[in-house]
Amino acid sequence: MSETVNTFEAQQEGRPTGPLVRGYEVIIGFETHAQLSTASKIFSRASTAFGAEPNTQACAVDLALPGTLPVMNKGAVERAIKLGLALGSHIAPRSVFARKNYFYPDLPKGYQISQFEIPVVQGGTVSFFLGEELKTVRLVRAHLEEDAGKSLHEDFIGQSGIDLNRAGTPLLEIVTEPDMRSTAEAVAYAKELHKIVTWIGICDGNMQEGSFRCDANVSVRKPGEKLGTRREIKNLNSFKFMQQAIDYEIRWQIEQIEDGGKVEQATVLFNPDTGETRAMRAKEDSADYRYFPDPDLPPLVIATDWIERVKAEMPELPRAMAERYVRDHGLSAYDAAQLTQSATLAAYFDEAVNAGATPKLASNWITGEMARRLNAAEIGIEAAPVKAQQLGQLIRRIADGTLPNNAARQVFDALWTGEGSDVDAIIEAKDLKPMADTGALDTILDEVIAKNAKNVEEYRGGKEKALNALVGQVMKASGGKANPAQVTELLKAKLAA
Repeated sequence: MSETVNTFEAQQEGRPTGPLVRGYEVIIGFETHAQLSTASKIFSRASTAFGAEPNTQACAVDLALPGTLPVMNKGAVERAIKLGLALGSHIAPRSVFARKNYFYPDLPKGYQISQFEIPVVQGGTVSFFLGEELKTVRLVRAHLEEDAGKSLHEDFIGQSGIDLNRAGTPLLEIVTEPDMRSTAEAVAYAKELHKIVTWIGICDGNMQEGSFRCDANVSVRKPGEKLGTRREIKNLNSFKFMQQAIDYEIRWQIEQIEDGGKVEQATVLFNPDTGETRAMRAKEDSADYRYFPDPDLPPLVIATDWIERVKAEMPELPRAMAERYVRDHGLSAYDAAQLTQSATLAAYFDEAVNAGATPKLASNWITGEMARRLNAAEIGIEAAPVKAQQLGQLIRRIADGTLPNNAARQVFDALWTGEGSDVDAIIEAKDLKPMADTGALDTILDEVIAKNAKNVEEYRGGKEKALNALVGQVMKASGGKANPAQVTELLKAKLAA
């Protein structure tokens, strides 16, 4: 529950505008709560495991009972350092915890321990592709804080239940500048941030369980005008709902202004059943929370050698891996970004290449045929029936001329459906080897030329596309066994005679 101040005109000078919606520019900033993957809470030893019976994992420290004192979880701090290193942020050598005072039924202390004036992670950027365009969103900060409990409304008629299991769970709240200019850009940013926190292992990213929750601050304005009044959409826990909620909120704000009304600053909730947002409460600003330094917690001091130790243990980051793919494998920046969408996908690509696949062909198959099949089956790459070693073997047979593309797809289909597990055995069983009898191929060429006089005439008249039609006819007549490159060259020679 951060308070991104809505006075960013200076920072917005020179920022690119996005597509206009009914003549209005859309301004979006994000506040994301990433639950840190520690086994215990941020200031106590109580468990953070998901799914326990209500109120069985909240200890006296989480409830701030008299005589208890919070003790900082070292693992939570290390995860904050990892995020700062991953995003190119400044890691504050000294940061301060504060009490954020407000009443809520599931906040037993009556305050939340957070960071305000000096957060642990400051600045940084998140870069990602929107289509083939590289976008960059600037970060304001990422600060450590504790989660509140949870109010339960569905199971109690006329009453609310309180589950305090989440109270004290460690969070990193990651706050952006209002740099996003469309719903698509906002969702792409959220997906990239989700990839980063799961890649470096600081958060499990489970949105259904609340481990990765996004709040979107949305406003609209006419181009060149001051920033409009923002409304904060709380607790978006799926990318699909995120898109629907922001789209609805943009339309609502524009209609409100066009009808002569005024957008009031507010916190709103999205109802996926109706597809609408509704105001929950007036949006507070930082003054409403009466922040003051927490008297029970000393400043958090992070020594340089601690940062260096954490840095030495970091995995290769996705952007560094993508740059390596471009440099070492000759892939485009876009293809490299697609292959580093997850650590498991990148590992699959690496294994296929190590199995002998040419990198470009491996990239094409993974982001093309493989991605299509995975999406249709609604599974991830880790559950793909075609293993990386098998794809590597398949691509080797394409590269050495054993398999034309259409025959390769037949082999891939057999691997996918479990009809076979060895590429060479499938090729033999399905008799997919290319034609070795040049005399038979020569006969097919003559027959195709004789039967397609119009295409022959057009090609000889200068229409290069007519040759493709002839190649297609030869491939069809050969049952896909002819080599397309060889067919093309032989056809050109015959038609030039």
